[in-house]
Amino acid sequence: SPPQQPPITLPADRLSLSSKAMSSSPSLEILVRDAEGFIVWNGPPFSSNGQPTPKNERVSCSSTKFSLDGSKFMAVKSDGTISIYDSASLREMQSFAVANVTATEISPCGTYLQTFQKPTTPQEKNVSLWNTDTGDLAHSLYQKSITKTTWPSIRFSPDESSACRLATNEVQFFDPKDFSKGITSRIRVPGVAAFELSKTPASHVAVFVPEVKGSPGSVQIFGCGKDAESQPSARRSFFRCSSVQFSWNHGSTGLLVVVQSDVDKTNKSYYGETKLHYLTVDGTHEGLVPLRKEGPVHDVQWSFSGSEFAVVYGFMPACVTIFDKKCKPLMELGEGPYNTLRWNPKGRILCVAGFGNLPGDMTFWDVVSKKQLGSNKAEWSVTSEWSPDGRYFLTASTAPRRQIDNGIKIFNYDGKRYFKKMFERLYQVEWKPESPDRFDEISELLKSVESLKLEEGKSQGQGSSQKKPVASIPTIQRPAAYRPPHAKQAAAIQAELLGVNPEGEMSKNALRNKKKREKKKAAEAAAASGSNNA
Repeated sequence: SPPQQPPITLPADRLSLSSKAMSSSPSLEILVRDAEGFIVWNGPPFSSNGQPTPKNERVSCSSTKFSLDGSKFMAVKSDGTISIYDSASLREMQSFAVANVTATEISPCGTYLQTFQKPTTPQEKNVSLWNTDTGDLAHSLYQKSITKTTWPSIRFSPDESSACRLATNEVQFFDPKDFSKGITSRIRVPGVAAFELSKTPASHVAVFVPEVKGSPGSVQIFGCGKDAESQPSARRSFFRCSSVQFSWNHGSTGLLVVVQSDVDKTNKSYYGETKLHYLTVDGTHEGLVPLRKEGPVHDVQWSFSGSEFAVVYGFMPACVTIFDKKCKPLMELGEGPYNTLRWNPKGRILCVAGFGNLPGDMTFWDVVSKKQLGSNKAEWSVTSEWSPDGRYFLTASTAPRRQIDNGIKIFNYDGKRYFKKMFERLYQVEWKPESPDRFDEISELLKSVESLKLEEGKSQGQGSSQKKPVASIPTIQRPAAYRPPHAKQAAAIQAELLGVNPEGEMSKNALRNKKKREKKKAAEAAAASGSNNA
């Protein structure tokens, strides 16, 4: 890994504006869970020794998760107790003792805790929704089993203004403030297999119906709170689709759909075929996103402004393209070993990386000025995430995906490594969520750093005009290729028969015979040319 480099330090006058904003901004915090439990660190910038300071005593647990707004977080302890903590004070607010729990989820604003228990009888309501403030049971229902597409059973919008669940041939809606009202509305969609509620505002819901008996599959967009027989505002049909991934933009005006097929009929990919579709809620655009290279769609991410999105796609080396809301290319970021995209919360900087089975290359782009800020490498990374203020990028190698070399790396927004810490066993690392609006814009910092670099360049140019001696670069001999013993023996036999030694050099007799042959050829060529002239 590259050597650790100190962060860029700006003069006091340059940071006057930024320091004022940072004084009113919330401090960054990092939740870390290892083999001994979870602990919360204060986030960067760290103290003078460059190490984070723990904010609490380590608590033994098997899993943790923040609510989307960062106000609360839950911890499932080793004895099965589920505890709810206040993120600001790290004080335990509520605890729930629910037997045989196999899955848990906390709502976006931390109002509800959802638990799933293995059912023993069909009459048993095994999905429970608990109020985290009072500890009361708000709602319960029966669900036979859960998968990635069906859990959590009850989905909330980011602001908890809407709640719904997937049932047989329909999507059911609830009043998030009063679940005792039961189902308030429903949308009938025969054969629906997956759905996704739009982001704030929670005005629409997208549903997926797989293809059945020769009829195509489809993705449809409905308005929330409509009657059961309402018609979709947008619809897109396609064949060869076994699963989909939904991605709503911020503002709930557009939907990206990655359609996955288990079989690639062109036989170019063992992992099947993927296509990227784009739909708007008003139905003005429904079609494929024009990608200029064949191959899978590795990742697609909306910017936080919701006005553009980035796609990394194609057979390796993959292409990276930024599109606007009308699917028109805005910027090409070249090709490379990439499969991951992470937008800065401020929407200005994009990290393009290659994690998983790729080497871990990262490049950081300023999308506004259309230039690359820097690059680095984070090998074996399993998770990656921007800090809420958009100034730091965290990567982590965690178990059980990786059983060795577990650790945390934090980089500045321009790719320079800021912090590194290794662990014997690391399970989880998360920034405490905060609204990006509570932090200052990063554009001021970018301008300050750019002007500082220009001044440093001028000061170096005004120095001594004497040229520094350039150190000679030693030539490095390439290691010889491995030769197995039988090949060495064959080379020795060849030397005896043809007069060539194993190293490839000719013997004296072979060299003498070669010169004779060359002289004979030259004489024959001269004689032939003379006869032609005559």
